[in-house]
Amino acid sequence: MLDYYERRAAEYERIYRRPERQAELRRLETSLGEHFAGRSVLELACGTGWWTPHGAAAARRWLATDLNPGPMEIARAKTMPASVEFRLGDAMAFEHLGDERFDGAFAGCWWSHVERARWAPWLEALHARLQPGARVVFLDNTFVAGRSTPIARVDAHGDSWQLRRLDDGSTHEVLKNYPTHEQALAAVGPRARAPQWLEGEHFWVFSYHLA
Repeated sequence: MLDYYERRAAEYERIYRRPERQAELRRLETSLGEHFAGRSVLELACGTGWWTPHGAAAARRWLATDLNPGPMEIARAKTMPASVEFRLGDAMAFEHLGDERFDGAFAGCWWSHVERARWAPWLEALHARLQPGARVVFLDNTFVAGRSTPIARVDAHGDSWQLRRLDDGSTHEVLKNYPTHEQALAAVGPRARAPQWLEGEHFWVFSYHLA
């Protein structure tokens, strides 16, 4: 995954330029910042920073993290709200945060790259970095037959994998899971308050407050 996204950095944002996604993307971009107004927010796996300026539009502080320096350099070069900071860090582990706590968390197109068996423990570790009442928002892809990259295989653990080809000619097997509303709700556990699942044609959004 690290090698794949480092190689893909320069071509990554093509997925956001597909004509059939534009209306839905504009709605998501406009609404994202409303979740985090006045909050101190941790963004996981920010990549090239497509979602960062939209989520951070009215945030008090926005810490955008990613493990890959290549995509983050693209994000750093963009015009961002004054609240945005960048830091290299693993979205599956939180040691790079020290003792910091946040009252918001966001991940765009990251959940699908987490193994199913790790959903609950990963979320528990994230919640430990958040304050009570924190606002949490996840956004990711829905599977669209005939448009999404086909699933190449499903392994013994129920995780699905795609074969993706990059401009440099390399082919990569990439983990890409598509959770249902029920699966996501079960993974976050009883600390999720007022959960909402909104599913569009190309993206789903899952949001809640932390008890």
